[in-house]
Amino acid sequence: MSDHDILSDAEREALSAVMLEPDLPMQRVLIVDDDKDARELLSQILELDGIRCRTAASGETALKMLVNEEELKKLSIGLVITDLRMGNVDGLDLVRQVRESARAALPIIIVSGDADVKDAIEAMHLSVVDFLLKPIDTGKLLALVKHELGMDVQEPI
Repeated sequence: MSDHDILSDAEREALSAVMLEPDLPMQRVLIVDDDKDARELLSQILELDGIRCRTAASGETALKMLVNEEELKKLSIGLVITDLRMGNVDGLDLVRQVRESARAALPIIIVSGDADVKDAIEAMHLSVVDFLLKPIDTGKLLALVKHELGMDVQEPI
């Protein structure tokens, strides 16, 4: 910071963040995957398109985030993208538990690199938005996410 700067870089960043914040909290996408690299890559892809994300390394962590009311107010999660195959609480278990909670109407997208027709049918019976196979078509995913969050899907992908 030079002598003639009024704000430090950190203060300037904080001010920019506040000025960019809309009055209503922007809905975020919760990405649930036990594979750290997959979680981070998906988060980066969405954030490059202006979509805010939170991540969870397990179905259990995601459920805690989704049912904790204070956490919900802070996070304003509007969509969940979950991997199918995870530890104790897999993607289908997560969807089932969300559907039985106060967040039953929450849109959910399942992604999987290892799925069969039975999994896809069960997911559709649980009213998921879509069931995408890995490697994910990022254009399709971005269009789905923007549609579910009420964002302009006409933007170039």
